[in-house]
Amino acid sequence: MMQEYRSNSYLFGGNAPYVEEMYEAYLDNPGSVPDNWRAYFDALQHVPAVDGSDSRDVAHAPIVESFAQRAKANAFGNKASSADLAVARKQVHVQSLIAAYRFLGSRWADLDPLKRQERPKIPELEPAFYDLSESDMDISFSATNTYFTTAEHMTLREIVQALRETYCGSIGAEYMHITDPGEKRWWQQRLESSRARAVFSNEKKTHILNRLTAAEGLERYLHTKYVGQKRFSLEGGESFIAAMDELVQRGGQSGVQEIVIGMAHRGRLNVLVNTLGKSPKDLFSEFDHTAPESLPSGDVKYHQGFSSDVSTAGGPVHLSLAFNPSHLEIVNPVVEGSVKARLDRRGDKEGDSVLPIQVHGDAAFAGQGVVMETLALAQTRGYYTGGTVHVVINNQIGFTTSDPRDSRSTLYCTDVVKMIEAPVLHVNGDDPEAVIFATQLCLDYRQEFNKDVVLDIVCFRKLGHNEQDTPALTQPLMYKKIGQHPGTRRLYGDKLVAQGVLPADGPDAMVKEFRAAMDAGKHTIDPVLTNYKSKYAVDWSPFLGKKWTDAADTALPLAEIKRLAERITTVPSNFKVHPLVEKVIADRAAMGRGEINVDWGMGEHLAFASLVASGYGVRLSGEDCGRGTFTHRHAVLHDQNREKFDTGTYVPLENVADNQAPFVVIDSILSEEAVLGFEYGYASAEPNTLTIWEAQFGDFANGAQVVIDQFIASGEVKWGRANGITLMLPHGYEGQGPEHSSARLERFMQLAADNNMQIVQPTSASQIFHVLRRQMVRMFRKPLVLMTPKSLLRNKDATSPLSEFTRGEFRTVIGETSTELVAEKVKRVIACSGKVYYDLVKRRDEKKTADTAIIRVEQLYPFPHKAFAAELRRYPNATDIVWCQDEPQNQGAWFFVQHYVHENMLDGQRLGYAGRPASASPAVGYAHLHQEQLKALLDQAFGKLKGFVLTK
Repeated sequence: MMQEYRSNSYLFGGNAPYVEEMYEAYLDNPGSVPDNWRAYFDALQHVPAVDGSDSRDVAHAPIVESFAQRAKANAFGNKASSADLAVARKQVHVQSLIAAYRFLGSRWADLDPLKRQERPKIPELEPAFYDLSESDMDISFSATNTYFTTAEHMTLREIVQALRETYCGSIGAEYMHITDPGEKRWWQQRLESSRARAVFSNEKKTHILNRLTAAEGLERYLHTKYVGQKRFSLEGGESFIAAMDELVQRGGQSGVQEIVIGMAHRGRLNVLVNTLGKSPKDLFSEFDHTAPESLPSGDVKYHQGFSSDVSTAGGPVHLSLAFNPSHLEIVNPVVEGSVKARLDRRGDKEGDSVLPIQVHGDAAFAGQGVVMETLALAQTRGYYTGGTVHVVINNQIGFTTSDPRDSRSTLYCTDVVKMIEAPVLHVNGDDPEAVIFATQLCLDYRQEFNKDVVLDIVCFRKLGHNEQDTPALTQPLMYKKIGQHPGTRRLYGDKLVAQGVLPADGPDAMVKEFRAAMDAGKHTIDPVLTNYKSKYAVDWSPFLGKKWTDAADTALPLAEIKRLAERITTVPSNFKVHPLVEKVIADRAAMGRGEINVDWGMGEHLAFASLVASGYGVRLSGEDCGRGTFTHRHAVLHDQNREKFDTGTYVPLENVADNQAPFVVIDSILSEEAVLGFEYGYASAEPNTLTIWEAQFGDFANGAQVVIDQFIASGEVKWGRANGITLMLPHGYEGQGPEHSSARLERFMQLAADNNMQIVQPTSASQIFHVLRRQMVRMFRKPLVLMTPKSLLRNKDATSPLSEFTRGEFRTVIGETSTELVAEKVKRVIACSGKVYYDLVKRRDEKKTADTAIIRVEQLYPFPHKAFAAELRRYPNATDIVWCQDEPQNQGAWFFVQHYVHENMLDGQRLGYAGRPASASPAVGYAHLHQEQLKALLDQAFGKLKGFVLTK
């Protein structure tokens, strides 16, 4: 294969002398070769040398010539002896053996508590693979590239023993996929110098057993007291609680002040009680169904979140367990977004003070796509959180799937993290001390390098997927072994008794003590701080119990608008913007002076500028957010004369006022689910920032439907969590086909209940200005779903005079705007929402119709009954009310607003529909058919009522 490659590659074959000659010239003078070759050779200088250093290459020709001259002078006449060459060859083989253990040792590590399979045969880990025999075992070799000893040499026997102890014990380390040499050396030093074993004091060992006892004790207490009730037991993975305790305590010592935890249901109740300090009495009341039920919906106990403050040697640490649904792993980006908001509030750009901990199941970690999407955010500028500690509770089974031929296509369930070069420590859950040592390493790595790291605790699931399950139906062999397993607590307790750490009755005494605490309903961790409140804590009380009808003063004085307009249209003198953008900026400056009407992009900018000037942050993220999908925003300007990719940008909204709030705009990775989840998490922790996710096209929100369904729509009624996330979803039927027309308005309408969100379709620049300001200025935090336009971005009819910004407010309903229409002569009222309004006005003008009024419903939910009814009452002689929409009849708002419209009609009035016929597809793909449908729906809007007609 390599021969074929060399013969085909343009760098080999007949071109090789030419390339080598050019490379020599480059090393002598980089400017002497063509630009494309210089770029290629520049890149080569960043490839690490074989010794791991970053030293620059040197010219080859002089060295070759030097060797040639020495050969002529017989300078190499004194040849090394054959014995010396043999030793040197074996030294190379020893280095290969060391490298093999670093790469492959984890595959031979003792990781499975159930020991279901024999260790695999890995020839590369045997000295014989490298022609090293028993006779070589007591020969000394250089050990300078290891950290096993401070001595320069070790015998081969000592080296092999050290390698096996370090890489094939209870910890299997994977870090050699990391490209940074410094990080690899860090892992080698920490693992090899200790032989991957910690030396703990008797006090520490006793504390570890205490945590195991608490973990096991809670599960067994619940199992006997609440027989058959679902709790998703942690039994078999008790070492996880000891690991969580270590993360909290060691995290506090290393400067962590807040920890945000995301996890699924397995072991969640145990974390609530034994990590966060939830009162067992409160947990029992949930099992007894005596707990307060104050929410409209509520949720099961193993989805509940919690927060507390605990004491550590480094000071108080605030713990938050995120609420989450049963959709596995979907909480991951939510946690990261919450952490980002907390870091921003602290001004911590490195991420040292707030620690995200993500707890995964092995099957979900390998199977759920949101895991990959969230990992892809880890080191990006807009979503960086300083590194996450991932903990896998590796039960070696997912539901009823345990056969590795079915469960995944990778060797380990953690292999997905190699895409971001995160190191992984696999550890045997039956060795609690190894678990704690691995936990310490993971946390220390995160704090040192601010990157993700994975702790994979290989354990088992003692019971079924839930407590009503019979796992032996599908895993008879596995559950025979589990049935014979005495439990991690018992094994470790016996070990401490054998070591003399505890008396013979010590472990059982711990069990009895914990059982007594459970009977009394007492806390299991001490101390939980009850009166402590961090200065960074957010008070949500001003936003609770408010109504969507509460007034908000969103207008601005003319002088302030002009000042803001001047600031956001000023560009540094040495900054060269693109001619097209220059025209946009010039037009916006004219808009600010009142010379021309304000368009949509300027309306947005004025809203953002006014908010940051008033102390409200703005965070806008999504694909193409800086420029805008339809080139209307230009929030980020690009210097056309810049010479480096990472310089030459200017954001006018960052320069609105002294001491302004932050304006952050992020062009996200190409992900919807993880990015929207992240922004929801951000908004859940920061009510004073306008947090916006913008879809490239509205229908791309399909990819984030789980976040919309499980968090945005229902998070408040399930968990009591207010959230002011704003979604901008480009929506409108303009002949762009099935995937670029609809933001699936009907899905949001279907989810709308309990005043859970606001669904708005604004149709003018002043309306987007007021609704964005309303979202912050009004002390009311509910998700805002904006159906934003496409063609209206440049439609002059959708522009607004400055007077609409200096007075008024967001109008939930906009009545008829024609001054020529006589109300008493109106026979038909057409109600609509969105872009179709402008099509209707144009058709009415063409038809010269004088008896039809057109009403725009700008807010579809909560439906503005009073405003809508007031508009209908303006036309007492109207007999027909028509709802007209762009969308097919089975989509859009029709099925959801018809009863609202009917409720506000006068007796005797008839309600009809005008729009596209019902369709399986959101829109047609043929341009001519699109036009035909548009013509038909407009004709229908002004024609005789047909089809479904409802008379009041």
